[in-house]
Amino acid sequence: MTTPVDQLLALNEPLPKFRFLVTLSAADVYLPPAQALLLQVVAAGAFQEVTGLGAQLEVVSYPEGGRNDAVHKLPLRHSWNPITLKRGVVRDRLLWSWYETGLHDSLGARRDGALIMLDEAGLPAKSWLFHGGLAAKWTGPDLHAEQNAVAIESLEIAHEGLTAVL
Repeated sequence: MTTPVDQLLALNEPLPKFRFLVTLSAADVYLPPAQALLLQVVAAGAFQEVTGLGAQLEVVSYPEGGRNDAVHKLPLRHSWNPITLKRGVVRDRLLWSWYETGLHDSLGARRDGALIMLDEAGLPAKSWLFHGGLAAKWTGPDLHAEQNAVAIESLEIAHEGLTAVL
C-alpha cells in the first residue's frame, strides 16, 4: 500500500526515456470522411525514437533611446519544432501512405497525435498532444552491404502546436 508521501516522491522521480507510445489516430485526420478511411492507424509503440519535442519564442531587441544600461526584449512570434519519428523498416506502408496522401491532397493530410511517456509499471505518466500535424518529410533507410544493422526510416511531422497533459 502506498502512502501519500510515497506518491509525492514518485512524482519527483525522473521518467525513463525508453518507454513511450506514439499514436496517430485516423479519427483525427483533417480530410473528408471518404479519404480519412483510406488512412490506417499507426500502431502505438511502433517507433524506436522520437525527437523534436520543443518550441521557441522569437525575440526582437528594441533599444530605447536615452537608456544605455539595457535593451528591451520583445516577443515577436512563437514556433514549434518538427517532431521526428524513427523506426525500423517494416513491410507495411503506413508512414509512406500518410506522406503520399499529403502530396496528392492540396490541403495535406493533417492529423492529431499523442506522444505518451510510460512509467516503470507501463502506465501513462506524461503525454503531449500535437495538433494539425503534416507528414512533412519522409526519409528511407541507408543501405550498406558491409553492415549488419536494422534499416531505419523516419518521418518528420510539422505541426501547429503541442499540449502537455499530465
